[in-house]
Amino acid sequence: MTDMTSNPPQRSRAGRPRSAEYHVYFFCIFFVAIPFATLRWMRDVIRHRTLNLRGPLARAWLEADRVTPMIFSV
Repeated sequence: MTDMTSNPPQRSRAGRPRSAEYHVYFFCIFFVAIPFATLRWMRDVIRHRTLNLRGPLARAWLEADRVTPMIFSV
């Protein structure tokens, strides 16, 4: 029997490598999402009265990371 606990097999990277076209779309969506993410962040700061929230750049990055694969899945 093989003991896999001490030396597990390496996992391969899931998915396809990202192309230059993917990165272009990603950054276009990212830059468009920044103003909207900033407005949502300011609204949440006022509503929750704390700065302990995900910032506008992180929110825009997540939005671009959500939308770009949808474009390429078609």
